[in-house]
Amino acid sequence: MKSLSAVALLSLSAVVNAHGDHHHRRHNLVARQNSASATRSFTYSGATNPTAIPLPSIVAGAVSRPVVPIASTPAAGAKPTAGFSNAPGVPDLTEFRKNVLANKYPEGDKVPAVNSPEVLQWMEEVQNSGIQIPALETTVEGGSCQANLPLASDASRCWWTCNNCDAKEDVVECNQPNHWGISFDDGPGFYTHELLDYLDQERLKATFFVVGSRVLYLPEVLQAEHIRGHQIAIHSWSHRPLTTLTTEQVIAELGWSKKIIKDTLGITPNQMRPPFGDMDERVRKISLAMGLTPIMWTRSDGLVFNTEDFDVAGGTRTVQQVLTNWQNIIQAAGRLTDNGFLTLQHDLNQQSIDIAAGYIIPDGLARQLTIEPVITCLDMPMANAYIETNDNTTNPPTAKLGIFNKKATSAGVSVTSGTLGSIFVGTALAFASLFAGF
Repeated sequence: MKSLSAVALLSLSAVVNAHGDHHHRRHNLVARQNSASATRSFTYSGATNPTAIPLPSIVAGAVSRPVVPIASTPAAGAKPTAGFSNAPGVPDLTEFRKNVLANKYPEGDKVPAVNSPEVLQWMEEVQNSGIQIPALETTVEGGSCQANLPLASDASRCWWTCNNCDAKEDVVECNQPNHWGISFDDGPGFYTHELLDYLDQERLKATFFVVGSRVLYLPEVLQAEHIRGHQIAIHSWSHRPLTTLTTEQVIAELGWSKKIIKDTLGITPNQMRPPFGDMDERVRKISLAMGLTPIMWTRSDGLVFNTEDFDVAGGTRTVQQVLTNWQNIIQAAGRLTDNGFLTLQHDLNQQSIDIAAGYIIPDGLARQLTIEPVITCLDMPMANAYIETNDNTTNPPTAKLGIFNKKATSAGVSVTSGTLGSIFVGTALAFASLFAGF
């Protein structure tokens, strides 16, 4: 598909706007830097891209560039140009687009229903994964750590954002010093292809934490990320803070994200990042039970390696503050003698991409950092980033995966109200009882 339909453009535009609003309401639960406001006299001393958008132009409300379709789309059966030889070819998108038009996936940017046959199957797989899901109550939607004080004070919850807790399963750094595991959250977006072109120019690979429902609108961008050798990982279906959702809803969020990526790429990621870093022991165990390793970002010496680039588009941060954050990150990273670092960046809006391609990545290159995807910064091959190609001998999954694969529901079962049929009612009631305490 060489062009974006008007429907897709309007739909994703609405999603981007809604995402920004939700992101700003929830920002007080995100691990952030406590940077002072940058002054008008700010001078950026790092390296820049000669074609960088000038700093005064990277502002909230900047005129959006025309949305240009990605230059080329992979042919069916195409494989990544680098990284791993055992990857399957990407599927033809014709059937996928038919299923999207027929509403055979959940609605974009909304928490999926939990009574579909797909979700019931995923619930069964979680129950049989060998991983016990703790019975922790959900947190307060949109609240701060202060609003969730009893939960934030419970160290056993290991709530990443409010307990400041890194569990042993959480990936928070690279294995080698001077290595930067670079990643971008929230896409695919309208301007992701510009970032892909820049990464190609610099011969760099990255990790893209994909929001499942965004793939409804831009599947060809996801395929391009994969074919160009980047790592694909999961960032939920609707970008809601996962600790606020029920266990069944978290399973639906992750399960549908896995499915739509598999339907688009022919392969399933085995790493995830929770939106806003909102991860506690319940969400963590659900993720592991579904074959997904949590990937966070680095915290060191009281500093959070969050660039806050996303907030420029909404006007709650300036580009000067973002680049100050980056300079703070680099200084803190220089004190890491045993490990490298992971950062939080985004590819949903043009401001984030302009900052990354114009300033932050060029500065990382000038500092001779090894810039690479998360999976390779963990000293593993790209093949180990996916369930189907992972070397289970050297990188065994925590969960017992694949038990019910032969019974998997075929692609495209509608989850529209009224289509489930009475055959699933008994199963739904059984699992409602099973997960009632979660």
